[in-house]
Amino acid sequence: MTEGNFVDYVKIYVASGKGGKGSSHLHREKFIEKGGPDGGDGGRGGHVIVRGNESLWTLHHLRFERHIKAGHGGDGGSSRSTGSDGEDRYIEVPLGTVVKDKETGEFLFEITENGEEKILAKGGKGGLGNWHFRSSTNQTPRYAQPGIPGEELDIILELKVLADVGLVGFPNAGKSTLLSVLTSAKPKIGDYPFTTLKPNLGIVEYRDFKSFVIADIPGIIEGAAEGKGLGHYFLRHIERNSTLLFLIPADADDIKKEYDILLNELRRYNPEMLDKDRLIAISKCDMLDDELKAELKQQLDKDFEGIPYLFISSVAQQGLTELKDKLWQMLN
Repeated sequence: MTEGNFVDYVKIYVASGKGGKGSSHLHREKFIEKGGPDGGDGGRGGHVIVRGNESLWTLHHLRFERHIKAGHGGDGGSSRSTGSDGEDRYIEVPLGTVVKDKETGEFLFEITENGEEKILAKGGKGGLGNWHFRSSTNQTPRYAQPGIPGEELDIILELKVLADVGLVGFPNAGKSTLLSVLTSAKPKIGDYPFTTLKPNLGIVEYRDFKSFVIADIPGIIEGAAEGKGLGHYFLRHIERNSTLLFLIPADADDIKKEYDILLNELRRYNPEMLDKDRLIAISKCDMLDDELKAELKQQLDKDFEGIPYLFISSVAQQGLTELKDKLWQMLN
């Protein structure tokens, strides 16, 4: 799928169907001059239903479908026949989709399981036919209820990808390279900033047929919380991760400063991000000899007291087994 096809935010107008009218029919039949009321009820209006679909991973299929309307209920008929129910409309969404009211910003619900269904707009109830209004004092009621109108709603669908581990780092920190080495994912890799323009997911295969999911988002830069760069737009995709893996290259001018900038941007976006487990991976360590690595380790022991960190190299395949072991231990 191309980067342009990744859509994680759409606005849609939805309308459920109105209920059908009840019938005020009076029974007429040969040899039965006054058969009395036999008007049936109107049918229910169609619902608009959101349904989870694990085969989807983007909202691209809804990008140009901005108005979704369910069918109206049929009117009641004679012989107490009920009108047909309006056709329900289903909105298929990927797992991890959040539904909000566009006007108020209110959170309505989220879809996290395959096949999970939530009624977004209920169809109007059908009106009662005159059969229901007969009585000893009113044996031929000539009125019936109209159907109840459906619901109208402007909504926002917002996708937050479901993953166990979220990769956090500056542009060109090596996140995409790490993802391509740990998983079968094939993210775009290049020697320039902002190579990654959309989130990428990969499944890490672990021992004894176990696995976990890792998500790579576009790089974060200082000021992302104010809208600089691309990372701020995609930070929602790591809100659900239980563990954050900070990737900082060994050739960074100041490793601790880069970490603090990343942490501050997460804090400004959502303070709850800091409650997640954190692991720091110093990438591109194939450039360091043993002496430099020992010096760097002494400095990092002081800077990252109490925060676990590892030395890795995606290109040279160094430290990756230890990284997977540590991530699995943190996740479980």
